[in-house]
Amino acid sequence: MDFSHSPRATALVDAVSEFVATEIEPIEDGYHRELAAVRDSGGDPWVPLPVLAELREKARAQGLWNLFLPAGHEGPWAERYGTRGGAGLSNVDYAPVAEVMGRSAMAPYAFNCNAPDTGNAEVLLKYGSQDQKEQWLAPLLAGEIRSAFCMTEPGVASSDATNMELTAVRDGADYVLNGRKWWSTGVGHPDCRILIVMAVTDADADRHHRHSMILVPRDTDGVVVERLLDTMGFKDEPYGHGEVSFTDVRVPAENVIAGAGKASEIAQGRLGPGRVHHCMRLIGLAEKSLELAIRRGMERTAFGKRLIDLGGNRERIAWARIQIDSARLLVLNAAWKLDEGGPANALSEVSQIKVAVPTMAQQVIDVAMQIHGGGGLSSDTPLASAWTAARAIRLADGPDEVHLGVVARLELAKHRSDPR
Repeated sequence: MDFSHSPRATALVDAVSEFVATEIEPIEDGYHRELAAVRDSGGDPWVPLPVLAELREKARAQGLWNLFLPAGHEGPWAERYGTRGGAGLSNVDYAPVAEVMGRSAMAPYAFNCNAPDTGNAEVLLKYGSQDQKEQWLAPLLAGEIRSAFCMTEPGVASSDATNMELTAVRDGADYVLNGRKWWSTGVGHPDCRILIVMAVTDADADRHHRHSMILVPRDTDGVVVERLLDTMGFKDEPYGHGEVSFTDVRVPAENVIAGAGKASEIAQGRLGPGRVHHCMRLIGLAEKSLELAIRRGMERTAFGKRLIDLGGNRERIAWARIQIDSARLLVLNAAWKLDEGGPANALSEVSQIKVAVPTMAQQVIDVAMQIHGGGGLSSDTPLASAWTAARAIRLADGPDEVHLGVVARLELAKHRSDPR
């Protein structure tokens, strides 16, 4: 395997790095101060500040748009809405681009590469009908609308996706949905127009064919965002994570994606690349945190020495470098396996990175917070929100324990005839 960047990936990494360094990082602190001022003054923090639209216009003008589009979609969607070259990227090629984006919470949105829109777009690309693509994928890739993914539920242990209870009952030409979802990412954005909802469509089918993915327009009667959830005090405006109720929500049967009973298949196809995206962005976040730690440690003095020379901080910096580089190689290996044979070829590798990378990021960010002292706990630096993001990813897309179980099951299967 060769993890060196292809010429196209190298060009995109350079361009994205330049954009982040010159367009985003210089205004990032000001953006967060302005957002805090809106909150403090009683304004609406969910309305995106104008600077975000300006960044998106600049990124699109430079061809730095929809960079997540996967290889194999070199047709009209990539040509109409893709990045430079009009073709999708392999997972290995996109990984270093995603890493650069991870340096700033603003960057993925600027490049139209933020979750859950990337995953939802990939679902529509791979599984959607032509009508579904024209109605929802086209405006999503154009940046005209946002979307949400509604899977997790408050009333069941959602680490087991087959537990989901929201129902979609066939009624003539329609399905009628009833139930409740939460941690529905993206639903707080004022431009959110479409929800992908996982629902029970056949309670008598086997557990992996009971559910379907259904497109539900956000403004459909009976869809109510009951509240927007915070993650350890952060609400993640303008995206948001909501608790959403569905009461007698009626949508046409043609809104089912790829046919009834296909939710498990779609979820697995969606989550593999999505986990690579999450992990590479976290590596970028860890790199940024390490840079902040080193800068702080070299600039501040205490007890007659630089902070970097006190209390074992040099060893902590060394371990952070080792952990980051090790995690990056683990993710690139998973990305390569996905490219070579799809999700089924990378079950263990994807689960490995989902456990290893957020844990690594937490540890590196924690070192940076410690070196910053009290300032590392405040909003004066991006470290507190970075730590929270890393912690949250250990639950998003499946908790550590589920992924460790997958790795263990596959490993044990190598040593016995009974793979249970």
